[in-house]
Amino acid sequence: METRTRPISRRVEFPGSREAVLSGKLELPHETPRAYALFAHCFTGSKDVVSASRIARALTDDGIAVLRFDFTGLGDSEGDFSNTDFSSNVGDLVAAADHLRAEHEAPTFLIGHSFGGAAVIAAAHRVPEVTAVATMGAPADPAHVAARFSSRMDQIERDGEAEVSIGGRPFRIRQEFLDDIAEQPQAERIAELGAALMVMHAPMDEIVGVDNSRQIFETARHPKSFVSLDGADHLLTRRGDAEYAAGVLGAWVRRYLPAREEEAPALDGSVVVAESGVGGYGQVVESGRHRFVADEPAPAGDDGGPSPYDLLLSALGSCTSMTLRMYAERHALPLEKVTVALQHDRVHAADCEDCETRTGKVDRIARRIHLEGDLDDAQRARLLEIAEKCPVHRTLTSEVRIETDEG
Repeated sequence: METRTRPISRRVEFPGSREAVLSGKLELPHETPRAYALFAHCFTGSKDVVSASRIARALTDDGIAVLRFDFTGLGDSEGDFSNTDFSSNVGDLVAAADHLRAEHEAPTFLIGHSFGGAAVIAAAHRVPEVTAVATMGAPADPAHVAARFSSRMDQIERDGEAEVSIGGRPFRIRQEFLDDIAEQPQAERIAELGAALMVMHAPMDEIVGVDNSRQIFETARHPKSFVSLDGADHLLTRRGDAEYAAGVLGAWVRRYLPAREEEAPALDGSVVVAESGVGGYGQVVESGRHRFVADEPAPAGDDGGPSPYDLLLSALGSCTSMTLRMYAERHALPLEKVTVALQHDRVHAADCEDCETRTGKVDRIARRIHLEGDLDDAQRARLLEIAEKCPVHRTLTSEVRIETDEG
């Protein structure tokens, strides 16, 4: 099973288009982001819907920071939903982009789900840094949403407003909202998008029919791409569907992100560690072609990766296991699996019977080796002796000199 590093999640607030304070979550990778993205949720939804959270977190694995927020009057954001419309949603997106530009970096990637997909298309020309736009289950025209409360249309026209039920929750819709969605020049915006477009849609979507994606795709100019979310529902509630969408988006958007700066290659056999720029203590570790993060656990750090002592124990444990495997293969021992558990602590020297130091504290590593296989007692004893000869074990128990200079 693939293990994902949990991103750094920070709560943010900023003023929206109607002056209400909007609430959002900024998901950050554990190194300097390659780019920033904005995620717009579906109609009457929130930043915490399953699709938004899973896609945002998966994209951080590709080095993309993602801001997802609640539109005015929804979720944790302030304001009155009944006073909003499609234009104010677009304005909220532009406000979110302004916030990122001021505090971090302007977004180059916009992602919109359902009604939010229509909103990111409309907002793209107002965020000049945008190079790529992706929609999921989006309507070709914002007016499509009126079908969700068609049974109340007569009342809205008569009284100027009506309470409607969407997703089992009551919302007040006003005539001004209907007028606003009817006046949107969405086809022109799609044709003049000026950014790469990815259209994603589930063929069996029962909320926004797949024909909407055909209209968007045919209206848009190249570069454009289409991906079928076969078997998914409109909200991408199944984990696999959301993660598939995120994986495709991550691979596609790389073509439209700023290229990583080329770094001088490290010397053979060396390890290079540099601050990631994210959090107080986050580090990026490069060992040959391998790249991973290290961090301090909370509350000192963001717990973005193993701590320095975790890495030290990992080195000893993996070296121990590899050494035993090599010995077993050379001597044809029936060793099926090796598991090494390790723990580090510091103890008073006076309490350590086998320590030469008698004052202060000494470092102690407890190592427990579990051997699986049809081994006799003599073979097990010999393997435990061999564990003492693993190269990292020898390094840790011998005199070590560390020479430091500035370079």
